[in-house]
Amino acid sequence: MASPNDDGAAAHTHIRFGACVLDVDSRVLYRDGVEVALPPRTLELLKVLIQQAPKALTKAELLDLLWPDSFVSEDTLAKVVSDLRALIGDSARRPRFIRTVHGFGYAFSAGIEDQPSGTSTRLTWAGRDFLLHDGENIIGRDPDVAVPINASIVSRRHARVMVRHGFAHVEDLGSKNGTFVGSERIAEPRPLRDGDVIQIGDYQITYRTRPANAETVTRKT
Repeated sequence: MASPNDDGAAAHTHIRFGACVLDVDSRVLYRDGVEVALPPRTLELLKVLIQQAPKALTKAELLDLLWPDSFVSEDTLAKVVSDLRALIGDSARRPRFIRTVHGFGYAFSAGIEDQPSGTSTRLTWAGRDFLLHDGENIIGRDPDVAVPINASIVSRRHARVMVRHGFAHVEDLGSKNGTFVGSERIAEPRPLRDGDVIQIGDYQITYRTRPANAETVTRKT
């Protein structure tokens, strides 16, 4: 069996499940594009479950893998599982990712995508594609922003799209006329999904995302 320090799951740098992306090489988890702080043992548990998916691991196996040189009770393991579920947006009552096998152990039960490290994200407006980079991408009237719209209804720095590992948020920058996603005016950062329309006045800007080279391999579990 693979140990927690083996990177068998790292054939592709990024592993996506639901709204989460695990960057195996840098040992960082993102949820909806926002970095989530995972304690080392919690991160190791996630890696082990993903590596062995869809196989269910016994509690004894997990204790042996995560605490090889220490005696730790099953209650400690249960606490780490509970913490992990909370951080990835899972629930013991309605599990999407981590399945409890009663009287036995745990298994990772969600579909996993081995995602290439690069993901193409762009905004489309007026027949033009504006490629986005990781970090801040400004929409506004200033000519040097990522998506320039020269119109009086648009503020100089009207909104920004923050991109991290293929996930994006849009945020209004205190503009006079507001930023909308669909028909909803946003008051705080709003996650974007492929095909979402950002509306500024009469201007509609479509968000698009796809894996690099349009290739994402899904492992059904």
